[in-house]
Amino acid sequence: MRIFHKTDDPETLRFEAAGLRWLADATDQGGAPVVEILGEGEGWLDLVHLPAAAATAEGAASFGRGLARTHAAGAPSFGCAPPGWRGPVPRSSGPMPLHDHDAAPVHTRWADFYAEEQIRPYVRRAVARGALDEDGARVLDRVADRLAAGDFDHDQPALVGPRAARLHGDLWGGNVVWTRDADGPCGVLIDPAAHGGHAETDLAALDLFGVDRLPDILAGYQEVSPLAQGWRERVGLHQLTMLIMHAVIFGGSYGPQTVRVARRYA
Repeated sequence: MRIFHKTDDPETLRFEAAGLRWLADATDQGGAPVVEILGEGEGWLDLVHLPAAAATAEGAASFGRGLARTHAAGAPSFGCAPPGWRGPVPRSSGPMPLHDHDAAPVHTRWADFYAEEQIRPYVRRAVARGALDEDGARVLDRVADRLAAGDFDHDQPALVGPRAARLHGDLWGGNVVWTRDADGPCGVLIDPAAHGGHAETDLAALDLFGVDRLPDILAGYQEVSPLAQGWRERVGLHQLTMLIMHAVIFGGSYGPQTVRVARRYA
């Protein structure tokens, strides 16, 4: 068996490992495949090497069905960290404020969590970096105000129900590795920022930077867990957290892009 040996900041890797284990717990319920941890230590993580394979329509649909079941495995609350993790999460965009897995919920509504923990903190950081000006910041603040007011409340996908979904949390296309198992090509989850949230946020992230065979993934997802009405109109809303984090980290065109998307919801 080939091993992928990964080195990084110890706290970052501990958080990654906690997320991988939590996502892998859902595979017993039909959840999406997750890369296997072979060993870990201070500043390193050994994972199963995943040889590349081309995505197929059926493999992508199967991944979509699995992702729906991963989300449906649920989380105790919006903004909860994976089991065993304590404290803020180290991210290059700044500390990600998650609460302990079994702690009392900080937010009982997704929209409050999204506004207060995944948009507002990053607006000020983006302004400080020069990625947003004050006019752009006001647009993001108006979106956060509307979220907090309930203007964008919407249901989770059918299998998730009224609770928080178990999210990968950083599901851009590069964090789905297309490889091959005994049944053929399949998608495997890697490198999560796992937490409790809204399932549409993961799906919107897949759409933001592109992933192979997204229509097939979505078809498989909807086959087992139909999305709430109007989900297409909310894709940009759910992309705002990833966009604003990229504005903080990279600057450049991400600031204007974040504002353009946010104006649709302001």
